Amino acid sequence: MSVDLKRGETLPIHINMTFPSLPCDVLSVDAIDMSGKHEVDLDTNIWKLRLNSHGHIIGTEYLSDLVEREHATHNHDDEKEHHDDSDKKLHALGFDQEAENLIKKVKQALIDGEGCRVYGVLDVQRVAGNFHISVHGLNIYVAQMIFGGATHVNVSHMIHDLSFGLKYPGLHNPLDGTVRILHETSGTFKYYIKIVPTEYRYISKEVLPTNQFSVTEYFSPMNEFDRTWPAVYFLYDMSPITVTIKEERRSFLHFITRLCAVLGGTFALTGMLDRWMFRLLEGLTKPSPRGVYR
Repeated sequence: MSVDLKRGETLPIHINMTFPSLPCDVLSVDAIDMSGKHEVDLDTNIWKLRLNSHGHIIGTEYLSDLVEREHATHNHDDEKEHHDDSDKKLHALGFDQEAENLIKKVKQALIDGEGCRVYGVLDVQRVAGNFHISVHGLNIYVAQMIFGGATHVNVSHMIHDLSFGLKYPGLHNPLDGTVRILHETSGTFKYYIKIVPTEYRYISKEVLPTNQFSVTEYFSPMNEFDRTWPAVYFLYDMSPITVTIKEERRSFLHFITRLCAVLGGTFALTGMLDRWMFRLLEGLTKPSPRGVYR
């Protein structure tokens, strides 16, 4: 282990998740770090796949290089300000008809049981922060008309893959295969992640810089008085320590030592078996004392 000296690098976040109860039109992927910098799919490669009620792909949407917004006094726990800004933008740009069409489209998608699969890579700054997948990109009034309230937003999800770098042999990502399905309730999921910088050194001396992580989970149920909207948050922090994993080939001397140990054990076992068999046969073939005196 050693102190992590990386500076000025980006952190790649590989995402592959399915939301079986939310259409792609309402989902957004956002990231925010400790400096208050809020990135909406900035310099990312994110795909959203429309899924029918059986989980089959029926459409694709690609997001890339969209919007970067600086929030000097952004309170990310209060979503009302975010929705109010969206509302002003909606009226300023004359999107009333577009919003109405979106409402009809999403309502029909909900009736049809559409879901969405979100996958790709987020490149964020190498500092503590969070990214989340939610309906926060919607105008608050549009969201209200679609869902009829925050308690009706079902953020059930399946995490197929979540990692923070390239994979190496033996790596286990603890969130892979996670399934969280909500029934007749709603709420916000929060995954608290501790990222550990890792270097994997191959026998060929090639070094693979990557990351592993540990995670704890928290679920906060919604009630009708909450001002926030459900979401799935991933809150991450960086460990200051780098872990180094090395591949090593055992020496020829080690092989000889183990071979001698195996051969020695084999000889000892065969010697014991030979003595036991000899005594057994001797006992069976030895004439009885009665026969001698007769």
